[in-house]
Amino acid sequence: MRRKKIGFDVTTVLVISAITAVGFHWHRSQSAQLMQLDAGSLPAIGKVDSRFLSYNIEMEAITGGPFWKPYSNVGRSRRPDANSSVPAGLSRSKFAYRPPLDLANRRLLALAKALGPAYLRVSGTWANSVYFQDNDKPAMAKAPAGFSDVLTRAEWRGVIDFAQAVNAKILTSFTISAGVRNAAGTWTPREAGPLLQYTHSIGGDIYAAELFNEPNLSGYGGGPKKYDASWFARDEAAFRAFAAKAAPDMKIAGPGDVVTDNIPIPGAPTAQELMTAAPRAEFDIVSYHFYPAISQRCAPSSSPIGARRGQALTEAWLARTDESFEEHEALRDRYAPGAPIWLTETGGAACGGAPWDARYLDTFRFIDQMGRLAKQGVSVVFNQTFVSGDYGIVDPTTYAPRPSYWAALLWRRLMGTTVLDAGPIHPGLHVYAQCLRGKPGGVSILAINLTKARASLDLSAPADLYALTAPKLESSTVLLNGHRLAVGPGNRIPAFGPRVLRTGRIALGPTSIDFIALPDANNPNCL
Repeated sequence: MRRKKIGFDVTTVLVISAITAVGFHWHRSQSAQLMQLDAGSLPAIGKVDSRFLSYNIEMEAITGGPFWKPYSNVGRSRRPDANSSVPAGLSRSKFAYRPPLDLANRRLLALAKALGPAYLRVSGTWANSVYFQDNDKPAMAKAPAGFSDVLTRAEWRGVIDFAQAVNAKILTSFTISAGVRNAAGTWTPREAGPLLQYTHSIGGDIYAAELFNEPNLSGYGGGPKKYDASWFARDEAAFRAFAAKAAPDMKIAGPGDVVTDNIPIPGAPTAQELMTAAPRAEFDIVSYHFYPAISQRCAPSSSPIGARRGQALTEAWLARTDESFEEHEALRDRYAPGAPIWLTETGGAACGGAPWDARYLDTFRFIDQMGRLAKQGVSVVFNQTFVSGDYGIVDPTTYAPRPSYWAALLWRRLMGTTVLDAGPIHPGLHVYAQCLRGKPGGVSILAINLTKARASLDLSAPADLYALTAPKLESSTVLLNGHRLAVGPGNRIPAFGPRVLRTGRIALGPTSIDFIALPDANNPNCL
C-alpha cells in the first residue's frame, strides 16, 4: 500500500500546527529557509540496526573478471576474454576485466574498519553461477559446465578474514545456475554445502543469506530463463530444508527482488508473487533491491528509466525510494510480520552507476536515502558498492575515498540507533534526527540543503557542526568545514574536528550536507 503524500494545502497547515508542540516549526522567505527545532523534545519513532549503514562487495570483485567499464577508462580497459561471462543480452563492450580485489590491502582495511560495525554482502549477478573450487590447487582456467566463474578457497578465506578484521557480519547468496539443478530443475546445495562447510572449518560464519541475487531477473542473472514464482517457491523450500541442517543459525532473507524506478518488469514475477506462491517461502528478513534509474550503459537517458543529471537534486528523484519500501513493508506486515526489512542493494543507477555517482552530486541521494528510510522503518541499507563500479564509495583503482564515503563515515560516527521525528520533509531542506552515537541524551541532526540559497536552523542548545561541501557539484573531492578531506599518512582516517557553535542559530551553506551534534540536548528518548 502506498502512503499518501502530504501536499502544500490546508492539510499541511493543520499538520504543521499540530506538530509544533513536539519541537519544530518552519519559516519561509524567498531567499532562505529557517527551521526552529528543540532537539531535547523530539519524540522517538523507531530504531535501526546497529549495523544500519552496510555495503556490498560484488562476487566478481572477489574472483576477478568482467565488470561494468568505468566511464573514465572507456577505450583503455582490457576487455573480458571469451571465457568470461557477462549478463545475458548485453554486449561485452560494456565491460572491462578487473583483477581480484586485494582484501588484505591496508588502505581498504582501514576504510572499511572505520565504517564498522557493518554487514558485508558478497553477492551480485556473478554470484548466481560461480563454482566453488573446494581444494587448495591453483585456480581452474575455466569453470565447469553449468557455471561461469571460479571462486577459490583462498579468495573466500580472504572474505572471511576481511569481515573479521573490519567488524562485519556476512550476508551472501548461493549458486543457482544449471550446474546445481537436479533433473526436475530444482535447486540443490551442490555448491552451497561445500562453501558452508569450508566457511565453518576456518572459523568463519555466514550471518544471513538470500538464496540468490534478484530472482525476478533470473534469466539475466545466470538462472533459468522462464523462472516464475512457483519455481522460486520450490527452490526456497529446498534451500530452507538444507539450511536447517547445515546452518541452523543462519537467517534467511528474501525475496531479494530488484525494483528500478518503481516500474514493473514485463514478464517478471512480482515481489508479492514471490512471497505468496506455494509452498510459501518463510523469510527471517524481508529483503529487496532498489535503484532510482538505470545508467546509460543499459538505457539511454531519454528512457523513462534512464538516469539524467538534472534529476539529481529534485524532490521527485529523492522520493523514488519511498514507494518500493512501502510495497515491501506492506508485504512484510502481511506475510512476515515482525521481520526486519533490509534494503540489500541500492545505488544511484543500476548497471554500474551513472557518470556523476562517484561525485559529490550523488552524495545527496546517498545520505538522504539513509535518513528517510531510517525514519520509515528500514533496519539496514547496503550501499552498492564498497569498492566496485562508478557507484562504489571507494575508487576501485586508487582505493581513494569518494565523496559519499565521507558522508557515510560521518553517519557512522554521529547517528545512533534511535530514530527521532524531526518533522516532515520540506522541499529544498531535508532534516532528519537520531540519538547521538555514544552520548546518552545527545541528539544528532542531519540537515541537507538542496538549494543554491543559504538556509538556517535554530536549535535549542550549542552544537558541533560538520558541514560537507564541494568546490562544485561534480567534484571528486569534498570539504569538511572548508577543509579538504583525505586519508592521511599510514592510512590514517582523519578525526573530523567540528566547528563549535555557541549560539543556537546555524547557517547551512548552499548545496551542503550538514551533520550537527548536540551532546547536551538532554533528550529523554536518548538516555
